This record gives sequence, C-alpha cells and structure tokens, in this order.
Amino acid sequence: MSATLSPTFKTPTAPVSEAPAIPAASGLEIIAPVREEASAPGWFLARSEAAWAEFQKLPLPSLKDENWRYSNAKKIELADHSPATVPTSAQSHAALAVTEGLKERAARFVFVNDTLVESETTGLPAGVTCLSLADALKAQPDLLKEHFMKGDLPLGSGKFAALHLAHVKAGTVILVPKNVEIEKPIEVFHWVVGDHAAIFPHTLVVAEDHAKVSVVDHYRSLEGEGGLSIAIADLVGGPGSKITYAACQELADDAQALHLSSITAGRDANVKSFQVQLGASFSRSESVSDLVGQGARSDMLSVSLPIGDQIVDQRTLQRHKAPHATSDLLYKNALYGKSRSVFSGLIIVDEGAHYTDAYQTCRNLVNSDEAEANSLPGLEINADQVKCSHGSTSGPISDEELFYLKARGISDRESRRLIVEGFLADVIERFGNSEVLDSLVARIDDKLERTV
Repeated sequence: MSATLSPTFKTPTAPVSEAPAIPAASGLEIIAPVREEASAPGWFLARSEAAWAEFQKLPLPSLKDENWRYSNAKKIELADHSPATVPTSAQSHAALAVTEGLKERAARFVFVNDTLVESETTGLPAGVTCLSLADALKAQPDLLKEHFMKGDLPLGSGKFAALHLAHVKAGTVILVPKNVEIEKPIEVFHWVVGDHAAIFPHTLVVAEDHAKVSVVDHYRSLEGEGGLSIAIADLVGGPGSKITYAACQELADDAQALHLSSITAGRDANVKSFQVQLGASFSRSESVSDLVGQGARSDMLSVSLPIGDQIVDQRTLQRHKAPHATSDLLYKNALYGKSRSVFSGLIIVDEGAHYTDAYQTCRNLVNSDEAEANSLPGLEINADQVKCSHGSTSGPISDEELFYLKARGISDRESRRLIVEGFLADVIERFGNSEVLDSLVARIDDKLERTV
C-alpha cells in the first residue's frame, strides 16, 4: 500500500485568495477555480474555464422548473460553502483510521477534501487503467477527452454540473480492456472535513468489449459543520460488458449532496447502478441511462432512509435508443419524522427502438404521519411491440404485519425495524456482491437503530 497526495491545479493567473468571486447579485460566493496549466491538457483547461462562465450565466433552478417540481434548489446552499482546503496530516490520518472498507477488493482510493491520501491497486489484472483523475489527465488524456462528461444533463442540474466541471480535481478513472474481468470491487472513499467545505468528486468507468468491473463510491463526513458534495459518475459499457456501480452517500445530517450519473450501455452490455442515500439534510440524485445498443440492459436501483427533516430528491431518465433493450428501475424509500422524498422518472422509447422492455417502480414506506412521499412516473413511447410499465405506491406499515411479529413475542420497535429491513432487502440483494451487500445492510441497520 502506498500513500500519495493529489497535485493541486493552479492557473498562471491570480492565487486562490485573489480569485474572483461570483458577483454579489447572484447570492453565490463559491470562488472561481484556479488551475495550473502544466498539470492538465489544454482541452481540459478550456472546458473548465467555459464551465465556470456557464455556471455564472445559468440561473439557479426555480420552483417553476418542472425538473425541480416538489423540490427546491436553494436547499443546496452554495453561498455558505467554499472549496475544501487541503487536509492537514492529522485530518488525513483521522479519515484513514475510520475508513473501514471491504476485505476483498481489487483496489482502493481514499480522498480527503479532494486530495488523494491513499491508493492501493495491487489486486488489479494486467492492462487495467485505474488512476486518480489527476494522474489520468497526465497518463490518459485521450481517454478522458473521449468520455469525460460527454452525456447531456436533461434533468435540471446543468448549473451544478458546470460548477463541478469548473472545480473538479479529484476522483478515479477506470478503463478495463477487452475481455478482462475484475472479480473484486474497486472501492473509493471521499471524505469531507471542515466547516462548510465543498468537494467535487468524479468517477469515470469505461468497460471495453466483454469486460467486467464493479465500483463502489462512498461519500462521508469526518468533522465540521455543513459540507457539500457535488459528484458525477460517467459509466460507459462497451459491447457485451458488465458494469456494477454503487454510490453510498452517508454525509453528516447537516450536509448537502448532489450526485449526477450518466450511463451508456452498448450492444448486449449490462450496467447496474445503485444509489444509497443515508445522510445529508438535502440529497438529490439524477440518473440518466441511455441504451444505445441492441440487447443492452440497465438496472437502476436505489434505497433511501430519510429521517427528521431530511429531503431525498430523485430524478431518473431511461432512454431506449435501440431495439431489444431492457431497463428496470426499482427505487424504495423508508421515511421517518418530517422527512420528504421526491421521485420523478421518465421512460422514453425512441422511434425504431422496437421490442423494448422497460419497467419503473417506486415504493415508499411512510413511517410517520408527518412524512411525505411524492412520485411522478412517466412514459413516452414512440415505437411498436414494446412492454413498458410504471407505478408508484406509498403507505404505512400494515397492522397485519405488525400483529404477526408481535404475536410471536417480538417487540414493537424490533418488529418495525425488521419490516423496514424486509422492505428494502430485495433492492439491496439485486446489487449482487455479497460482501458489499453485507456492508450496506450493516450501514442501514446502524441508521435504523438510531431511527426506529
């Protein structure tokens, strides 16, 4: 195992302390990014500068924006946050001390405040590229130029994606060559430390023909008030490939989190993505899955457990662009206290995408009279011979289930916990990896113990 530090990007202009802020009229005070020209290729610097200009130009989404219906972009408190500073040695060691990862893994990266503090890649097969973003910009610039943030962002967070691109300097880039299978997961931890610190993690996974890889991203808080994570994941599955990806958000209860994912599934590719939302006062996930090859499959899964005043906002798009492709979405939310969940999902079947199978299900278990679940499923079909369905259910724990367990001597508290676990179990089990599954169940159990 080796410890490394991610290089800092700086432009040959002003130092960070003198970087221009957004005009006061915008109400946003995150400072402009400062990069070092020698550290990144010209195309990346140009895109970063253009993204900063776009961020300043774009308005904050309003309540009138259909993509933010039942939600509120002002919950992402940009004015209260600044880009995270380089961690001290003590902070890095503190994060490493509580980084309990998988026992069986192919590689591991640990970032603290967007700074790489540990990397381990000894379990990877020959030929696999698995680098920090900073190293990949030097070693694999052409790979990044081809795939880095190339998907469109139709679900409402273009402004935040521009801010991410303007500031991103940390994350992982994974390229699995043709016919190479990585049996054990690659695990990545993103820690945020300090008062009102903002991080901008990025994950790029490219699986070439008939390649196989699993990646697990963790987003966690160490210490400090607030905290903001604006993360993006690009998943590109080549013909016959298999990608399994999980994003586990467990930030502090007063933090905010935004996770945008772009999935491209080629011919006969199988891409499975899993969103786990356990932390943050406001969390929003946007997942776009493009099935561009015949026989492609996309599984979109999510589990959330909001408590107190937490808000979980979920937006999805399943776009079928080729015939004989399958997409299956299953989102489950268990709500407590005064928490709220929002799900808005759309299936689009393009002209010519015949024999599509597409499914979309959102289920909400409401464990409080004050909790609120909003669901807006939708279909747009422009082809023939398709099987498409969507639906949403919301309701409390049934009296029959409680009676069955309590009649067997199980306490009310334990009965409710078991029912919630059972409600979420089928989503978790579909993820597939047994050790990751056990880890997720343990994290959910921890929160249930504090909640029920």
